[in-house]
Amino acid sequence: MTTPDDGQVRTAHLVASVLLGYPDERMYGELPILAEAVAGLPRGEVRARLESFLGHCAATPRSDLAAHYVATFDLKRRCCPYLTYYAYGDTRKRGAALLRFKHAFREAGFELADGELPDHLSVVCELSGRGAVRQARRLMTENRAGLELLRTALEAESSPYADVVAAVLATLPAAGPRQLEAALRLAAQGPPAEEVGLEPYAVMEAGR
Repeated sequence: MTTPDDGQVRTAHLVASVLLGYPDERMYGELPILAEAVAGLPRGEVRARLESFLGHCAATPRSDLAAHYVATFDLKRRCCPYLTYYAYGDTRKRGAALLRFKHAFREAGFELADGELPDHLSVVCELSGRGAVRQARRLMTENRAGLELLRTALEAESSPYADVVAAVLATLPAAGPRQLEAALRLAAQGPPAEEVGLEPYAVMEAGR
């Protein structure tokens, strides 16, 4: 199996950023372009996982995939696509964690759209796809435990989106013992609750 270089990781992340967004008509119209981009990746887990999801899209009516997207990402908290939620939940500490994401975007010369949270996996993948591979990879690696939990939750739901998240994970260095331990701890404990007297930081504050 060939390990993707930075250019190939950028391509994989750009494709993932589109696939992890709401499956509207525009996304379905771009499927041939996305499939061509994925076909140019080296054979391995990243390409295989993305091709699997693209095949599912091609065989699934848009309305059905859209309904699944809403039922999965919008209605199931354990399938939350916002990476800092897993470690910080709806607490003020999450606000500080989000600042790291915002600083990474500014460092790379990008500004977020109004009302857009920077820790949505699709947004982080887009950051990489636009050329800031180092910054995006750092953010993903720092939140690896959350990513692992998201994949596990999607697999438990038999969601085809598990393939896209698995493809993203496959572009990162192998998880170390501490990251695996953190994932197990988060899985056992769940996101923390807000401390008494503090206002929660709403996880679904912004749209896609």
